[in-house]
Amino acid sequence: MMDGTFFLGIGCGLICVWGIIHLIPTGSIVKGFGNISPDSRRIITMTWVADGLILIFAGLQVGILTLAFGGDSFTVLWVARLWAVMLVVLAVWTGLTGARTKIVPMKVCPFVKLLVGVLFFVGTLV
Repeated sequence: MMDGTFFLGIGCGLICVWGIIHLIPTGSIVKGFGNISPDSRRIITMTWVADGLILIFAGLQVGILTLAFGGDSFTVLWVARLWAVMLVVLAVWTGLTGARTKIVPMKVCPFVKLLVGVLFFVGTLV
């Protein structure tokens, strides 16, 4: 029988890997905007990197707390639930914005965020 820790662990690994994958093409993503001002380049870089770091942090925070306190800890349950809500919000936002581009990873991103949000929430219920 799988317990909540299993779902939390899968979600943590998946979102950390997705966050790392998000960071790798930062330079080429920024270059893809063509000839833009240095300020615009900095803002795009900042936003792109921030999104990747947020995803990594979500996975690390839930993972470290789960390892430290156990999957049934009150703190872990609420942190995982809050991240689940945030990931669903990010999935919707990404679906309305970045996923409407021709970039395939951007089209996949809302589904990854939604999947991990569901995994985190399910992990707090079982």
